[in-house]
Amino acid sequence: MSLFHLPPIWMAPMAGEAASAALVAAVSAGGGFGQLGAAYLAPARIGEIAADIRARTSQPFGINLFCPQPWQRDDAALDAYLARLAVWHAELGLAAPARPAQFEEDFEAQLAATIAAQPAAISFVMGDPGAARVAALKAQGFTVLGTATQVSEGLALQASGVDAVIAQGFEAGGHRGGFLGSAEGALIGTMALVPQLVDALDIPVIAAGGIADARGVAAAQALGASAATVGTAFLMVDECPLSSAYRTALLAARDADSTLTRAFSGRLARGVANRLTRELDGVALPDFPQPNAASRPLRQAAAKAGQADFISLWAGQALPLSRATGTAAELVSALAKGWRA
Repeated sequence: MSLFHLPPIWMAPMAGEAASAALVAAVSAGGGFGQLGAAYLAPARIGEIAADIRARTSQPFGINLFCPQPWQRDDAALDAYLARLAVWHAELGLAAPARPAQFEEDFEAQLAATIAAQPAAISFVMGDPGAARVAALKAQGFTVLGTATQVSEGLALQASGVDAVIAQGFEAGGHRGGFLGSAEGALIGTMALVPQLVDALDIPVIAAGGIADARGVAAAQALGASAATVGTAFLMVDECPLSSAYRTALLAARDADSTLTRAFSGRLARGVANRLTRELDGVALPDFPQPNAASRPLRQAAAKAGQADFISLWAGQALPLSRATGTAAELVSALAKGWRA
């Protein structure tokens, strides 16, 4: 055991399809630290899944939330995006897309549900939770973590009092977790980011991005990280409830198929390129989370229909190293071989 008496192998908190009690519990029960990506979950659902996790394992787990994002509603831009989606809706035999009634969950209600769920750790991405909130959470006994994609973000999070910083490298799958400057200005690789944060901060740094096997874990430790976070590799384990279309696309993807895109959500994220990312490349989109809410019906229908061209295939650059099948516990064991006690 290392950081905060938690294991050195962490599962990245993946929101969406992978946010399941079975997967989180299997990682924690298997000797790692599972995390629930709760960003898209209704508050009541956070409590339900946390209770399910706890029913499956007595081991600690974490819950992750997106910090509130500043955004401006833009109906004209949203309608233009919906018009593009309408073509693909028609291909799948769906009704024309409409403006969503709700764009995102209430963050304060999500946080209250997370606190009530009593995870071992609460982590944040896409922002600095702030000194007052961090202090309040720590006073209640929670370990609090923030996510940095550059040193300035790590310093801001440290000033707010977080217990540790997750260093999200350029290679990581899913949404970019930074919050200072532009996302394109913080595309720093894990190999360069982790040691810079380790040198700059007085608190532990957790490496994330491009880690998929024991070699990556060993490298993260050599760079000074106190734990290694793995996301994409856990998408392939038996307990992960991915749609067959998503899983098949990941198995077929090559290294050069990885791309950064705003096509599905309006916020820069890494995944496997497909028809939708290519056809929306360079197209101006409304602010996140408007496209994310607007494209959800298409993504859900495409998953059911086996149409990977219209699914957000979030995955990191280490995807070709992440294709071993088996259980979450087996993957944790394989990864842990790279960590020196």
